[in-house]
Amino acid sequence: MKIGILATGITPDELLGQHGSYADMFVQLFNQADVCFEYEIFEVRDDHFPASAEQCDGWIITGSKFNVDENRGWMQQLKELILEIDGTGKPLVGICFGHQIIAEAFKGKVEAFDGGWGVGLHSYQLSGENSFIKNDVGSFTISAMHRYQVTEKPVNARVFAESDFCKYAGLVYGNNILTFQAHPEFNLSYETELVALRKGEVIPDDTADIGLASLRQEGAATDSVQVAGWMADFIRQQA
Repeated sequence: MKIGILATGITPDELLGQHGSYADMFVQLFNQADVCFEYEIFEVRDDHFPASAEQCDGWIITGSKFNVDENRGWMQQLKELILEIDGTGKPLVGICFGHQIIAEAFKGKVEAFDGGWGVGLHSYQLSGENSFIKNDVGSFTISAMHRYQVTEKPVNARVFAESDFCKYAGLVYGNNILTFQAHPEFNLSYETELVALRKGEVIPDDTADIGLASLRQEGAATDSVQVAGWMADFIRQQA
């Protein structure tokens, strides 16, 4: 299968050399999960879009430093592409910004959350429709890095993951779109360096300290590889 990665952002310059781009992180994560896909990367934030939704067998929208309410030209074009992909029935996975802009494309509401930033390791309860998850688990833990979140879900979206901090942490649309607010592609090392880099400048000190404590505690770990398996199974069964 050929997966098109719609890159809406890139790793900060200070961390890019060591950790690669966000698109690279997805490739690395799927490799860790022994998932064999082919990939084509489209830098949509630089107006590099696929010719059509048919160009790849499945799609992923990455995270971004941008906010959906900026409504830049490329964001408007991306929302049109999201609807086109949905019309073909091809699988689409959205992460963080991807999760949010897909919700916007389907008339949901995304805004800066009153509770502020979510950073560090966050755990989410599985609920509702999650038949694509084969593991017998009730929750999962991955890295979070967001101030915005979906506050009103689209009418065609079903919740499959939630937490007290993020009510709509995981959404499914029909049978072909799967989205996560948090970041399965971020490993502990990258998340720790990113939170430390943004501490005080972007993320309030006290919030950053709580996030860093979660990342540095003894036994800290993510379920990212397991989540990668869920994403791959979802993509394969819909392709």
